[in-house]
Amino acid sequence: MAEHVRVMLTEEEVDAKIKEIGEQISKDYAGRQVHLICVLKGGSFFMCELAKRITVPVSFDFMSVSSYGGDTKSSGVVKIVKDLDDSIKDKDVIVIEDIIDSGRTLSYLLEMLQQRGPKSLSLCTLLDKPERRVVDVKVDYTGFQIPDEFVVGYGLDYDQRYRNLPYIGIVEFD
Repeated sequence: MAEHVRVMLTEEEVDAKIKEIGEQISKDYAGRQVHLICVLKGGSFFMCELAKRITVPVSFDFMSVSSYGGDTKSSGVVKIVKDLDDSIKDKDVIVIEDIIDSGRTLSYLLEMLQQRGPKSLSLCTLLDKPERRVVDVKVDYTGFQIPDEFVVGYGLDYDQRYRNLPYIGIVEFD
């Protein structure tokens, strides 16, 4: 079965939205430093572009997580594949995600990070699929709310492909 990608959000639309989020974060954190935590792999493209548009001092770190369990669906329990390199105690932290759908893994991750004593903890996502939400997650900065479509590009992949697309596309199967 072959697939093709149809453009959902153009490179220009994504770029403009990231600029807007960067300006809002810069305003909200004026006079402070923000510590960005990128959830790998998908969030890396978004975080790099966002960080370039934030005018307050920025530091960052990376985490890689996976859901696991004996069931066919995500248990919401998170296995830390790569933990943070540095402490987040007393830092203003923003977790950067590429996409939020069910909210299970992210809810668990935010709860775990909160226990590490950050001064503040916020969540920023490029894409949000609220109709797929199973666990309520407070999203502080959202790029786009999208319908329940399988999307790729800008870090999002299908079978490790299409991450490098400069736009957000919908995978359609022939």
